[in-house]
This record gives sequence, structure tokens and C-alpha cells, in this order.
Amino acid sequence: MHPAFSVIFFTVASGAGYGLFILMALGYILGFIEFNKTLVLVGGLLSLGLISAGLLSSTLHLANPKNAWRAFFRFKTSWLAREGVFAILFYPVALLFLFGVWVNAEKPDYNGLVAVIGFAAFTLAFATLFSTGMIYACLKTIRQWNTALTPTNYILLGLASGSVLLVAVLALNHQPVNLLATLSVILISMAAISKAIYYFWVRTVTGPTINTATGFTRAQVRLLDTGHTAGTFLTDEFAYFAPVNLLLSLRMTVFIAGFFIPLLLIGLIALGVQSVYLALLAVLASFVGIGAERWLFFAEARHVIRLYHGEQHV
Repeated sequence: MHPAFSVIFFTVASGAGYGLFILMALGYILGFIEFNKTLVLVGGLLSLGLISAGLLSSTLHLANPKNAWRAFFRFKTSWLAREGVFAILFYPVALLFLFGVWVNAEKPDYNGLVAVIGFAAFTLAFATLFSTGMIYACLKTIRQWNTALTPTNYILLGLASGSVLLVAVLALNHQPVNLLATLSVILISMAAISKAIYYFWVRTVTGPTINTATGFTRAQVRLLDTGHTAGTFLTDEFAYFAPVNLLLSLRMTVFIAGFFIPLLLIGLIALGVQSVYLALLAVLASFVGIGAERWLFFAEARHVIRLYHGEQHV
């Protein structure tokens, strides 16, 4: 598949924004974050800003962005529609929760109503993130996406990048970060393991071939008349080719920048090294690594239509 920058930015930015908000909501509900008005304002604006920028960016990939509203009317059958509906419902609940936390910040009494609203916002954020992953996981025409590992990776990468952002926000706000840094180390490790399993699965599991597509399984099949090999929408969008060396380099970038560097830097913070610069560097590395991961997610996807254009297997 052709990697579109707008979709890559959308999934990276909105994933981090939803991950940040989910952890903030859990922090209030479970009481492991000490909120003040500055923390609510900075964290809330950052999470909603990333989510909004990502959602707006996603419309740029449409041929007619003005028709994006049509995506909301197939909720029963379309994961894209579910994502859109959950994303819209999330905003008023999230704003109400952030307002409630801001009003009750630094008060000794725990507000149960705000916690209930926070749980509702958490649920909608999680449902939106899950739906984004399922948009790709439900496509049986692309073997690399049609797996439960796809939404799992979307959720874990969103939570991992969101946790790194939250550590940075807490550090900038001079709040205790040891507990959140430890949680971030766990989430980054889980995301790295899940992604490694995904890459192993993609490499070992075979997909459709020209034989299975035509039903002739007893001998080698070769098409005498193939579709266009270049210059059409289908070949540009679904038959994208990236050099093997580039793919290997970007996989190394994913694990070094996306996982190892943030894991090392956030691990140092969890051990007591209080440094805003380490947290900000971890955020930068995380976004670079996950951006590379998302580019690979599209570039390595092989649509079955490639069989019509002369390939033997996908």
C-alpha cells in the first residue's frame, strides 16, 4: 500500500493523544496522579490538540474531503463509521471531565461524579483507538493487516507514546514522575514485544497466491495477460514497492528510536534521574520511531489485487 503522510500523521498523533488522555483519566480515577490546574490545562490541551490535528489530517487523504460526513452513517457495518461516531462523542465528555478535574484540582475531597465522567471519556477514547485499528484489521484482502495483532499494536503504541508524553508533561509541571515512568517502561516494553511478534507473524504466515486465486492448485499458474504494471491508481495505491534495504533500515529505526531510546531514557527517570530534557528527548524519539513503524505498516501491506498485476503471491 502507498504510505500517505496524512494517514500516518493521523494515526501517530491521534494515537498518542488518546493514549495520553486515557492515562490521565485513569490517573484521576485510580488516584495515582496529583492534578493541579496547570497539569489539567497542559495535558488536556495537548491530548485534544493531537487528536484534533490527527482527525483533521485524515480527511486530506480523501478525494473529496467535503464528503467526509458520509462516513458516519454506516455504524452497524463499518469500523470507519464507528471510529467517527466514537470520536465525535468523545469530545463533549472529555471536555466535561477536564473541566470537572480543573474545578476540583488540589481539593482534598475525591469527586465521584468527575470519576464517572472520566470513565465514560476513557471508554470512548479506548473505543475510538480500537476502531482505528479494526479499520485495517477487518480487511481480508490484505493479509498483513487481517490479524488481531493490528488493533493490539494500535492500542499499545498509543498508550506507550501517550505515557511518554504524560511523563514529559509531569516533569515540565514539576510533579512526581517515578510511578508514571515505571508504568511507561511497562507499556513501551509491551508495545515492543507486540510489534516484534507482529513482524515475525508477517514473515512466516503465507497469504494468497495466483494458484489459490484461480483455483488451480496442482501446477504452477502464470497469467498470459496481466493488468497494467504502472501508471494507474491501482498500481500506485495498491502495488507500492519499497527497497528491501529501506525496509530493514526503518525496522531498525522502529526498535531503536521507537522503543529502545524511550525505554532507556524513561527508565532513567523511573530510577530517580529527574530531567525534563530526558523526557522531551524520549518524546521526540518515540514519535520518530512510531512514525517509521506506521510508514512500514502501509508500505509492507500487499493487497490481493497485486496478483492480477503479475505477482505470484502476496
